[in-house]
Amino acid sequence: MNATIQTLPRAPVAAPHATHKFKLLLRREFWENKGGFLWAPLVAGGISLLFTLLGAIGGSVLKHRHAAEIMQADARPDEMARVFGGAGDVALLGGVGITLIVLGFVVFFYSLGSLYDDRRDRSVLFWKSLPVSDSSTVGAKAAWALILAPVVAILIGVLVGLASWLIAAITSTVNGLPGASGIFTYSHPIRLVGSVIALVPLYTLWALPAVGWLMFCSAAARSKPFLWAVMIPILSCAMVSFGNVVMGMGYDVSRMWYVVVYRGLLSVFPATWIPHLQSSVGGIHTPDEIANVVNVANNWTVAATADLWIGVVVGLALIGAAIRLRRWRDEG
Repeated sequence: MNATIQTLPRAPVAAPHATHKFKLLLRREFWENKGGFLWAPLVAGGISLLFTLLGAIGGSVLKHRHAAEIMQADARPDEMARVFGGAGDVALLGGVGITLIVLGFVVFFYSLGSLYDDRRDRSVLFWKSLPVSDSSTVGAKAAWALILAPVVAILIGVLVGLASWLIAAITSTVNGLPGASGIFTYSHPIRLVGSVIALVPLYTLWALPAVGWLMFCSAAARSKPFLWAVMIPILSCAMVSFGNVVMGMGYDVSRMWYVVVYRGLLSVFPATWIPHLQSSVGGIHTPDEIANVVNVANNWTVAATADLWIGVVVGLALIGAAIRLRRWRDEG
């Protein structure tokens, strides 16, 4: 008996949306670079907390040894409260600061190896076999370097800073230090946390030329991207400066160093825009003014400078060139 098997037509499968593809690319970048994006700031923050805790224990021991001198110290309670308030701000900023320093190194080396490492381990052949564009791939890497990695580092830094602030508050209160309540009444944890988060977009704009240059070199270099991205620009500036001195030309080469090294390489580090601020850390004279280090309005005055926006244009152009190079390099 012949049986006729009828198969039902399959419903067409919709292609994944571009947004879904981009999310997958972002997830891929995180899992492949989890050590830098997550564990590096966590470990640095943990070490910072350990030293904060050791300092609290050491301070408590010294307090009990010299309790009489401390209690007899000739200081007004209000003044001591303001000092403790400033100490609380320093503790919180210290936690954020240590993770932001780590962030600078993570973004630097991640950007430098972002496109070169794919070619070195040949995984680029697998990723190019998938229906994912070069623009999306490079864009996901740039998004991590410029937005997501800073957000993760700041969130970890805020948690570390708040923990340090809490350790300082508990230690000073338990030891009964004069004016210890000032760490609660005169410090600015909510203001500082909000200000630091509000500076993420500024970091994104400021770091664009350096990230763009490093990703461009990562796409262009056939080997040793560090040599092309870092050593050759620095040695070129050094040779020009040496020739300028030896030949007595008297040119001001500081601008060249600023553009090539400071903006082209070091702007991956947060707060390197401080020299452009109308007022800086040097204007801090009292503990109450420590919180002004991350004053949002003051820091965003950088947006009024041509330096920032020229860097944005150059950075975007370099990232666009990296996209083109990735296609030509891998196909050629």
